[in-house]
Amino acid sequence: MVPSVLIVDDEKHTREGLQQALQEHYDVSVAASADEAFNLMEAQEFEVILTDLRMPGKSGLKVIDKALTLVNKPAVLMMTAYGNIESAVEAMKRGAVDFLTKPVQIERLEILIQRALKTKTLEVEVKQLHERLDHKFNIEGIVGHSTKLVEVIARMKLVAPSKATILIEGETGTGKELIAQAIHQASPRARAPFVPVHCAALPAALLESELFGHERGSFTGATERREGRFESADGGTIFLDEIGEIGPEIQVKLLRFIETKSFERIGSTKTITVDVRLVAATNRNLEQMVKEGKFREDLFFRLNVVRITMPPLRERTDDIPVLLEHFIKMYAAENAYEPVLIESGAMQHLQRYPWPGNIRELRNFSENAVVLRRGGKITEFDLEPKFRGEVAPPPSLQTPSPANPYSVEAHAKILLREALMKARGNRTKAAQLLGISRRTLHRKLAQSPELDVLDRG
Repeated sequence: MVPSVLIVDDEKHTREGLQQALQEHYDVSVAASADEAFNLMEAQEFEVILTDLRMPGKSGLKVIDKALTLVNKPAVLMMTAYGNIESAVEAMKRGAVDFLTKPVQIERLEILIQRALKTKTLEVEVKQLHERLDHKFNIEGIVGHSTKLVEVIARMKLVAPSKATILIEGETGTGKELIAQAIHQASPRARAPFVPVHCAALPAALLESELFGHERGSFTGATERREGRFESADGGTIFLDEIGEIGPEIQVKLLRFIETKSFERIGSTKTITVDVRLVAATNRNLEQMVKEGKFREDLFFRLNVVRITMPPLRERTDDIPVLLEHFIKMYAAENAYEPVLIESGAMQHLQRYPWPGNIRELRNFSENAVVLRRGGKITEFDLEPKFRGEVAPPPSLQTPSPANPYSVEAHAKILLREALMKARGNRTKAAQLLGISRRTLHRKLAQSPELDVLDRG
């Protein structure tokens, strides 16, 4: 689509000359006054407005003011007479993106128009990105309705608008970073950076530099000055994941930062002050670490202003069906596959399963189900043994011992098990697969009670 440009100038030859110069690459409209420009702006959208400053009646500053009231704000370039720089500066303060002196150089004008269009495109992309982030990390969008999760959400809503430091506790995989991101998005800092740092992934020597930055030559390998994460997060939120893994030296510097909001880069004596909200997370018991002398008590108290405890998935079994539905739909959409349906028998097993990997493990299960199944249903017989509570098959169902590889009894039980699994517990189908009567199958099952767990029909 050709970008649209509006030229506003009371001088006829200037309007027409600029229109002629630009119309090959742009959809150009012209206006002889601010009022005429207002009417055109109400009637159609423009990406760029090029306006003279001094005009009879309303000046170009009024054109800027009007442009800024529009839903889709155009970029405004101001034209002014040579030497009238003060007015140009005033125009920039009012919202113009740049200015040109008359007589206008067409080459420079085209450069400024292209720059303005790129800036406008970036602003639209940033706005769309923020909208996606707001939707993805909206507190209201957190999936689940169990009592413990509802309590967490209520606490998040209370603390999000504040500046309070937050400590999020919970097992690995419970979604601590998601909670931190949602708190940031619900805070007044939502349009500023959210900077995550995974403390356990960095050696102590690198973590200090990562957090606070360093000066060139401050240590071997420091070939240039580097800005730390606290500087990058200025105005926003820094998320320190697995904070229980940081060493004593970093604990001291972190304590000082919390108390003063200031720090020095490694190799520098210059104090840097930033406005950063701190959210920390841990899967360890920091109170116990304090008692053991592994974590500073004063730092713990500074971090533990507001504590949010994320429950493990095994304590919110009511959320498992809705979480599975959510992730299955998400991965199905990502891969352009049909969602899978989990039958009630399988769902009961999944709700009883303890999910040691918590949400992370459940997400992996959902993606695996979508990719491998591509629609269809998942029954309890499709689940891995661990989901059905089977750690390993009983000895009588394992592969015959090498000491007796010709054991007829062992092979018979293996065949019975495989037939029942393939028939998904249906005795009639299992008997047909084995080439025996249903009565014979019943008799063999009675002789092998350990197979009853597979008997479903």
